[in-house]
Amino acid sequence: MLTVFDLWKGFGGRDLFRAANLQVGARDRVALVGPNGSGKTTLFDMIAGRQEPDRGEVRLLKGAVVGYLEQETDSLRGRRLLEQVMAAGSEAGTTEHRLAVLEEEIATTAPGRARDGLVAEYGRLQDRFAALGGYSREADAKKILGGLGFAPEDFDRSTDTLSGGKLMRVALARLLLSAPDVLMLDEPTNHLDVESVEWLERFLSGYEGTVLLISHDRDFINRIATTVVEIDRSELVVYPGDYEAFVRQRAERIAQAEATAKNAARKVAETEAFIERFRYKASKAKQVQSRIKSLDRLDRGSRPPSERRRTMKLRFPDPPRTGRVVLELSGIHFAYGDNVVYRGLDFVLERGHKVALVGPNGAGKTTLLKLIAGALTPDRGERVLGHNVRLGYFAQHQIEALHPQRTVADEVAASLPRGAELKVRDLLGRFLFSGDEVDKRIAVLSGGERTRVALAKLLVSGSSVLCLDEPTNHLDIQSRDALEDALVDYAGALVLITHDRHLIRSVADHIVEVRNGHITSYEGDYEFYLARREPEPAERPPKSPPPSDDLSPKERRRRAAEDRARTKSLRDRVASIERELEELQVEMARIESILADPDAYARGEDMGQLSRTYERAKRRTSALEAEWEEAAMNLESMTAG
Repeated sequence: MLTVFDLWKGFGGRDLFRAANLQVGARDRVALVGPNGSGKTTLFDMIAGRQEPDRGEVRLLKGAVVGYLEQETDSLRGRRLLEQVMAAGSEAGTTEHRLAVLEEEIATTAPGRARDGLVAEYGRLQDRFAALGGYSREADAKKILGGLGFAPEDFDRSTDTLSGGKLMRVALARLLLSAPDVLMLDEPTNHLDVESVEWLERFLSGYEGTVLLISHDRDFINRIATTVVEIDRSELVVYPGDYEAFVRQRAERIAQAEATAKNAARKVAETEAFIERFRYKASKAKQVQSRIKSLDRLDRGSRPPSERRRTMKLRFPDPPRTGRVVLELSGIHFAYGDNVVYRGLDFVLERGHKVALVGPNGAGKTTLLKLIAGALTPDRGERVLGHNVRLGYFAQHQIEALHPQRTVADEVAASLPRGAELKVRDLLGRFLFSGDEVDKRIAVLSGGERTRVALAKLLVSGSSVLCLDEPTNHLDIQSRDALEDALVDYAGALVLITHDRHLIRSVADHIVEVRNGHITSYEGDYEFYLARREPEPAERPPKSPPPSDDLSPKERRRRAAEDRARTKSLRDRVASIERELEELQVEMARIESILADPDAYARGEDMGQLSRTYERAKRRTSALEAEWEEAAMNLESMTAG
């Protein structure tokens, strides 16, 4: 499907790629990893044809369509939401229009060669229209929008009313609906809540094309990727498997390369010692010359994967001792104009608790975090900080609020508490700013660098409560790991919003679900929350009570009659589904025979209507098969008891 051959690309005076090679097959799911600035997005741009390589080439299978998630969303404004998403299936719309025109032409053209040509083109376009999902385009668009967190009442909203984050989800929905042969996603989970991320994982697992992915969400990579490709010192190194397999294989490769290099160094040292010892002995001259020549031929070991990369060395200082309750919200009412978010909200945070706020986008998680942090004032109710509590707040607006003309060192120095005995340059070294980098102006920093500056400012604050809203955005995986370790070791209380499930699993010991203006607390970690939130299987019949020797004959007969009644209902339903499936199969076979018969076009059969009927029957068959499977399993579980 895709070949990268002898690729060279330089930028800003350094080589991003040198003689890089890669092959990607159809149905492959490839995750591209590497530190920020290593060239991941540049490679995507070259594959999509937006940039040209300096040398080498990117080859795509002839006729393959590439879809790239757009980061620019201004063009998405000015239409209804559903209409904007369905516009992505423009080829299907054009094909549908052409089919309607051909139907008219066929009806008004006399039998002969010209009509036969029109009929042949009609059949070809029908196949293409079906392949494009034309018969189910609107239903598919609604399904994708629902999976990405939009409610049915949003479908008729103007895109002008949507935030930037929601417009990014619209862009993603358009791309998924268009179903390109090569689907390229650069950080697709950044604007999604956890439920939407889980839906996207299921969607991509069943996707019929090739998926190329840039993500710093290791759980997402683990569930999607069949191959991980690392950008390592300007080369593309392929590791089969998911992210965990990549970590394991990379560590083995490093260990093997280091062992080889160590053995090579030992041989070099022995050879050099021999040369030095016998250099001036005439009797050893021949051997010395031989060793000098062999020294040039010695294998000094292959380079290991990138030297142990620099990572942030984070450790939040121990906070001052506080009371047991560090923060309490009581009877909180809050609204944005007419939009009431909370009525009578109560929330208590205790010392040392690490709470993750979860729930769909728009449920009020960020509003709750702002109320906790004091960034919003409630309309009614009370917010009380506990004894000796100092609160630190991190959100994206803190990154945007960095003074663009200050240097990195000046920006962090301005946040140091009075009398703090801490050298700013030493602190910034822990955040990967060294040498002249500390004198860079904020205005020229990347998103990841600005995030590190904002985290450095938070670290020096000495807070006993941390409120963090998506702190891992713009951070690569190594920096995320460093932040995760620091938060695990942090002795204060924490309230966290993140779509990074790995971070939630590693850090949180309490989960608060926010939904429809209400909060539900789970006194346990993320796995506990997932287990407790699982809905009961729909319409699962109750199991019969186990037989007991103490039951009277009358009670046994009554229970046996109830069992027969329940199983009869299920048996009848299974039989009914099987009959309908048989009827649908007969109908689909009849339509297939008509569509395959060239004479049917001459007879004036309504091919468009037949195709639509076939697609409806096909969808109904899939739904019935799923229903049959569930009913059959329920019946089996009842009769087995």
